[in-house]
Amino acid sequence: MQELFKRIITKDVKPFFSKHGYLKKDLNFYKPDDTLVYKFNIQKSKANTWNHVLFYINCSIHSTELALLQSTPPSAPPLEAKSHFTTRIEQISPSAPDRYSLTPDIDPDKFSDALLLHLQEALTFMHSMTSARAIVDYYMERTALHLSEETFRFLLLAGDTDAAGQYLKQLQLKYGAEKRWAIFEKKYKAIFEEYGVRFQIVY
Repeated sequence: MQELFKRIITKDVKPFFSKHGYLKKDLNFYKPDDTLVYKFNIQKSKANTWNHVLFYINCSIHSTELALLQSTPPSAPPLEAKSHFTTRIEQISPSAPDRYSLTPDIDPDKFSDALLLHLQEALTFMHSMTSARAIVDYYMERTALHLSEETFRFLLLAGDTDAAGQYLKQLQLKYGAEKRWAIFEKKYKAIFEEYGVRFQIVY
């Protein structure tokens, strides 16, 4: 199964990504595009054996624009640096499983066909995110804490104080009852002050 895995990567996955302009490094496929770097990572399970190979597919986007707004400046090149959008393939490809399993009883051709379909669906979704604002909007719509500090800096730098205020209110309503909220609120207040904007949550 280890050999089958290598064959699928070499004969199916790599040509698929190459066709779309992606480069390969180990089990990472990446494509720099202006201020974004699209990345797909094939993550093998540590519990794999000679006759059973499990793997996952991680999808991510690094934004050089958002990297400049991080509290801690990046010290690694974009491929190794923090990703700003990150998810597993099943979250953006409706037909994809949460893990892929290679066993002696599978049909390799059917397996590869399904895998390539999932990769195409994921690629289409990833390439629909063409800017830092698209990434910011994605997480704001989900009232996510992930990327929240960069999001506030991005919005305030752009002068979009209305969106920043609305996002702050959303976060407070969702997480305000949690003990950790005081820590986040302190960070957010400092960011608002950094950009000379009044910090206020409207309940």
